Amino acid sequence: MTAYSTSVRALHLVTNAAWFGGSLMGAVGLNPAAEEGDTSRERSEIADRGWTAWGPVQGGAIGLHLLSGIAILADNRRRTLSHTPTTIAVVAKTALTGAALAASGAAYVNGARLGEAREKADHDPAARGRARELAQRLRWLQWATPLTTGGLLVLDAYLGEQQRGVAGLLDRPTSLRRRR
Repeated sequence: MTAYSTSVRALHLVTNAAWFGGSLMGAVGLNPAAEEGDTSRERSEIADRGWTAWGPVQGGAIGLHLLSGIAILADNRRRTLSHTPTTIAVVAKTALTGAALAASGAAYVNGARLGEAREKADHDPAARGRARELAQRLRWLQWATPLTTGGLLVLDAYLGEQQRGVAGLLDRPTSLRRRR
C-alpha cells in the first residue's frame, strides 16, 4: 500500500467521521439545546448559530469524502470488478452514500424552513402550525444522517477486513508456534 493510498483512505475515514459526528452532535446536543430558548425566535436563532458555524465544516467534509471515495474506487477498480463480495459492498456503500447525502440535504432544507417558520410563529398561527409540522419531520430526519454515515463506517471496516491477511489480531504469532 502506498503513502498515497494510505492518505486517501485516512482522508476518507476522517471526513466520514466528521460528517457522522457533526450530525450526531446536532441530533443529541445542539437541536435539543436550542429547544431551551424562551421564544420560537430565540430557539431558531440558537439552532441557526450552531448549524451556521458547523455548515462549512460539514460541507467540506462531505465534499472531500466524496472525492476521496472516487479516488479509492479508482485505485481498487480491478478488485471491485473481480471480487464479488467487494462489488456488493461497494454498491451498498454507494447507495448508502446517496442516502446520507439525501438525508443531509433534507435535514438542511427542513431546518432552514423550520427556522423561518419559528421566526414568524409568535405572531402568525399558520406559521406556528407549519413550525410544528417541520419540527416533527426534523425529529426523525435528524437521525437519518448519523444512521447512514454510521453504516458507511461499518462498510469501510468490512472492506478493510477483506484486505487483511490470513492471521488475525488475536492469532498466535508464528514465532511462538515454532518455539514449541
